[in-house]
Amino acid sequence: MANRADPGTMNDADYKFTLNCLYETWRSIQSLGETLNEAQFKTQTACPGWSVQDNISHLIGTERALGGLGDTQHRATNLEHVKNAIGEMNEHQVDSRRRLSGAEVMKEFAEMTRIRREFFERAPESFFTDESMTPIGRAPMASFLSIRAMDCWVHEQDVRRALGLPGNQDSASAELSVDRLCRTLPMVVGKRAKAPEGSTSVVRITGPVNRSIAITVKDGRAAVVENFDSTPIVELSFDSNTFIELATGRATGEDLREKIKINGDAELGMKIADSLNVMI
Repeated sequence: MANRADPGTMNDADYKFTLNCLYETWRSIQSLGETLNEAQFKTQTACPGWSVQDNISHLIGTERALGGLGDTQHRATNLEHVKNAIGEMNEHQVDSRRRLSGAEVMKEFAEMTRIRREFFERAPESFFTDESMTPIGRAPMASFLSIRAMDCWVHEQDVRRALGLPGNQDSASAELSVDRLCRTLPMVVGKRAKAPEGSTSVVRITGPVNRSIAITVKDGRAAVVENFDSTPIVELSFDSNTFIELATGRATGEDLREKIKINGDAELGMKIADSLNVMI
């Protein structure tokens, strides 16, 4: 894939690209789901309390809600792994489908994604470009859909990782997801890991999606830079799948230490790796 230095170059307004990523991921999930047996659907994933089937149920429930197609009246009784109101809403949707077989859930997934795609294809350009109230506040719907595309791809990877069936890792959806998460790197390096004033830290993502991002702290603020004069205080290298696990909180830096290469300040490097989780 292309090597893009600046994660800020991703264009949220390019809603046609975003929709193609969303459709690509939905097709990939559908194709995978059609090959799974019931034991595989019930396999636990890195999402606390969620099986493979639960991840797919979550995607269905979210699309139903976003499409105004009705919410569930079901209420889950086990909320011990839920952290916030959004998580509780998700859990009700997921738990409402646990009585179903994996095949039944995949049938609903196929129908729901068909309905949503037809809606998007009929929608005028203004639906995507004009500001409106979205789940992330007042913003163009295109910006929110970019987050939606990332969420779907991340959950696909949760499923594939749990089953040992890798796929769709070298794709437009993968690039979109990596780039969205890379936007948080200045906050991670400067605010969380507290890299020292004047220092430059470099994060190299080595594939299937390739990125090289330098973050310099100046006047107490960390920012992505194209050029820098001094030797980086630390350079972290890992593949994009490792980056996704870290940035989505599926694993810690310690969990994946053997997949992380650090040159320079090893302590700062591990602070950065352990600070990458930006999921709520």
